[in-house]
Amino acid sequence: MNSKSFFFSRKFWPIFWTQFWGALNDNMFKNAMVILITYKAYSLLGLGVDQMVAVCGGIFILPFFLFSSISGQLADKLPKNKMIIFTKALEVVIMSLGAVGYMAESVLILFVSLFLMGLQSTIFGPAKYSVLPELLDENHIVKGNALVEMGTFLAILIGTIIGGILISLNSGPLYISIAIIMTSVVGLLCSFKLQKLKAVSPELKIDFNLIRSTMEIVQISRKTRSVFISILGISWFWFFGAILLSIFPIYVKNTLNGDESVVTLFLALFSIGVAIGSVVCEKCSHERVELGLVPFGSIGMSLFVLHLFYIGTPYESSEVLNVMGFLQQSGTYWIVADLLGLSIMSGFFIVPLYTFIQMRSDRHERSRVIASNNILNALFMVVASILLMGLFAAGVSVTQIFLVLFVLNTLVSIYIYTVIPEFLWRFICVILGRIIYRLKISGLEHIPNEGPAVLIANHVSFIDWLVVSASVKRPVRFVMHYSFMKNPLFAFLLRGAKVIPIAGQKEDPELLDQAFDAISATLEDNEMVCIFPEGQITRDGKTNSFRPGIERIIKRNPVPVIPMAIKGLWGSFFSRKYGSALTKFSVIPKNIWGKVELQIVPAWAPEVVQASKLEAEIKMLLNESSGEE
Repeated sequence: MNSKSFFFSRKFWPIFWTQFWGALNDNMFKNAMVILITYKAYSLLGLGVDQMVAVCGGIFILPFFLFSSISGQLADKLPKNKMIIFTKALEVVIMSLGAVGYMAESVLILFVSLFLMGLQSTIFGPAKYSVLPELLDENHIVKGNALVEMGTFLAILIGTIIGGILISLNSGPLYISIAIIMTSVVGLLCSFKLQKLKAVSPELKIDFNLIRSTMEIVQISRKTRSVFISILGISWFWFFGAILLSIFPIYVKNTLNGDESVVTLFLALFSIGVAIGSVVCEKCSHERVELGLVPFGSIGMSLFVLHLFYIGTPYESSEVLNVMGFLQQSGTYWIVADLLGLSIMSGFFIVPLYTFIQMRSDRHERSRVIASNNILNALFMVVASILLMGLFAAGVSVTQIFLVLFVLNTLVSIYIYTVIPEFLWRFICVILGRIIYRLKISGLEHIPNEGPAVLIANHVSFIDWLVVSASVKRPVRFVMHYSFMKNPLFAFLLRGAKVIPIAGQKEDPELLDQAFDAISATLEDNEMVCIFPEGQITRDGKTNSFRPGIERIIKRNPVPVIPMAIKGLWGSFFSRKYGSALTKFSVIPKNIWGKVELQIVPAWAPEVVQASKLEAEIKMLLNESSGEE
């Protein structure tokens, strides 16, 4: 299904537009309210304008702390389409109350409406993110998340701009009131088109104790360590973004001497950049959760924010600049490029993490995991505000804050990739399979979407396993000689890939038995295993004799066997064509952008599997009789 057909498909467009109009409405309401308070100097309980604006953010985020646990439970207990319809109907009621607040110019009513908006978003959040895996098949989850993120950030931008424009007009309160009610009604109508779904955990008993239930869902999200680390990664993104968005107005006013239109330009660049990054991320993912793009995103975020620090104050201006005046100054295009690049990399960072959480969490607990994510996101944003206040109190300048963000983001990235090596080795897979080599894959449809299987391939180089991993959408556990684990760098990556170490019968019979036990357990868990039946890397480019281990595996676990042929790596830096691999650096230039092919053929039934027959099949695929690889 192409992108256009997918976007307009019955399963996707209702949730996309339901989310889009909701995000647009939230930001239209909030920005109009902030401008109204700022320019009319409204006060409540003796608070000043700056304090009132700060309270707006706190009021909106408070329900995420208080009610996310209950929202997550409800989204698991009830059909998600009904939950979403309820929240959109609630939005219509809240926006009607907000309209009363605008027309009466009552700050108290507006604050109550803002709190209720936060409550509605809290209820909506777990349902909207956990519903995608129920609506879409596995091949379209990444595309769905990318488009939703794209739409969300565009809606944030459009809503912020429209809210500012409408409230600034004559009769602004009237116009904004009409707009928020109409937008909420459109969102409700879109939600009625959602596909009917069944509850995933109808027997779940709701725990209304806010503290206990909050602690419980956080513990649920920690069941799978990689999922919890991914939640922390998403929360870090919101920490990072909250600081950036908070310092943009100060950066523009004090460092660049720009007016409000330049602030709007920065917000537009950030929103559009995340939207672009989300879409490009989906294109680069090739219909899989490509965790290798997360390091790309984090590295890019660090480098672009570091360059903003390096630029410092690029020019001096005695007059306040609008957008055109700003763009005419020296060095401003570097700033624009950094902001756009920073936000594009943010899209690369966030989309795979959201998708990973959705796919790796238990479907019966998915909404509660999303609710835990919302709680931690809110917590990190509060911590970001506290840190920012502390930095300003310590006399740290805006440009120095860019340096602080660079250091913090680098440290967080190192931590994530150390505790979950899967991110790093997927990053290497992307570099090898998409950048250094031109990877061509044929027969990918022969890899089942679920269920156990054994993949077999010829052994040409030290990166055969990375080529297979970069090609196959599903996670694969590789069986490799234990000697690979002795190299510290390889050992780190192989642990992330959950490699099963193996030894020969004469070398270590106990390790050999442990390997076959691990293979069997993996297949019983409906996962896939990949082995290289030759048992060693070829030294002459020809396929070595297959060892009988594959027959032992299939005898114990009669599952399909899928033969694969790797072509194009003989003669590479990672092969033994020129002697010891990884030592002939002179061959590297000849390998850059070289063509590598993985040819996959239909699965063999377990009852016909024999090592000698599989060897003959691989040799036929490689055309070895004609002297080719």
